[in-house]
Amino acid sequence: MKIIKEGGHRLFETDPETVKYVAELLDQLRTRGMDAVRELSEKFDEWSPPSFELSAAQIDEAIGACPPQLIADTEFCQENVRRFARAQLQTLLPLEIESRPGVWLGHKHIPVQCVGSYVPGGRYPMFGSAQMSIIPAKIAGVKTVVTCTPPVKGSGYYPATINAMKRAGADRIFLLGGVSAMALMAFGLDGVEPADILCGAGNKFVAEAKRQLFGQCGIDLLAGPTEIAVIADDTADPALVACDLLGQAEHDPNSGQLCVCLSETFALATLHEIEKQLAVLPTRDIAQQSWTNYGKLYVAESRDEAIAISDDYAPEHLELHTADTDYYFSRLANYGSLFIGEETTVAYGDKSIGTNHILPTSRSARYTGGVWVGKFLKTVTYQRMTPAASAEVGAVTARQCTVERMHAHAITARVRVERYA
Repeated sequence: MKIIKEGGHRLFETDPETVKYVAELLDQLRTRGMDAVRELSEKFDEWSPPSFELSAAQIDEAIGACPPQLIADTEFCQENVRRFARAQLQTLLPLEIESRPGVWLGHKHIPVQCVGSYVPGGRYPMFGSAQMSIIPAKIAGVKTVVTCTPPVKGSGYYPATINAMKRAGADRIFLLGGVSAMALMAFGLDGVEPADILCGAGNKFVAEAKRQLFGQCGIDLLAGPTEIAVIADDTADPALVACDLLGQAEHDPNSGQLCVCLSETFALATLHEIEKQLAVLPTRDIAQQSWTNYGKLYVAESRDEAIAISDDYAPEHLELHTADTDYYFSRLANYGSLFIGEETTVAYGDKSIGTNHILPTSRSARYTGGVWVGKFLKTVTYQRMTPAASAEVGAVTARQCTVERMHAHAITARVRVERYA
């Protein structure tokens, strides 16, 4: 491997100051409830309405402020997400087998009752994130989805976000951001049903709140700044590769980009394109920082080395700009979502194509995938048996428990042997 450009490392780390700060906020919110919610919302967002929950009239007003084309485009995107989530659900079948004579074992999938969905705002009003947690939860059969999104500082809601949340199926919508929003959903403040699972992306304070709340409720995953990797051979278009790398670089100054090329000539052409496009990019102030600090450009000696480099990076998004995409598709193991061929791009996955954009970052793609309909289902097992089978299994169980010196356990088995033998 040859390094053309090396960037910094981007692992999700718990900053001690952030940990302490979020813990203090959660303690206030836990003990003081809505008084603390209002105080913190005024402090951070200059927002203290009579009610943080939007009424039906306010929701209708927000939707009415959206242009017809925006509404139609949002419906297009959401229907794609809905269609894919329904197809995923159809693969999650109940199971029952007779594992030995008279013994039946099975599993079934049960949706959680309440999901707390966070739709981020901040630098960009990412209203497309609404469908990524709300729709899969609703398709899974979740009864109640409570949603929170930050207010536009001092002025209220962003209409496109409210429209997206409502159309995705949100049952309750709150204009509230940050740690306070996570606490409201997790603790069940302001008459909210406590969430069984919290999901959705956010800044480092939201991510840390989710980490600390895990256990009281479930979470989807811990996500840091976004990242992209591209594997490109000499058949690729360096201008298109550069364009896609910068598409993710504009997210955040801490976003990560990795490009693995198969020749130095192509790598240098891509580097030239990145510099050329950065000069005129409207969001270059952010993208330039991101590429400078965290952009990586490598030349692999072979396809297999390119795969090894990518799998070690374990990117959130991975694009293949290669002639033989099947070779990589069949061998790559670590990524959140894969974009096969130059015809697709990360922005499609983020906004409109139908796969989910809440994905693992910071190498967590080594051990988990992203949000999907199964995230909101509990797979539970059950057992039943005949009296004869109970006697057979009970004799073995009693002996095993006795060896472990768990004598009360052994008795529960032995009494069944005596009853059914």
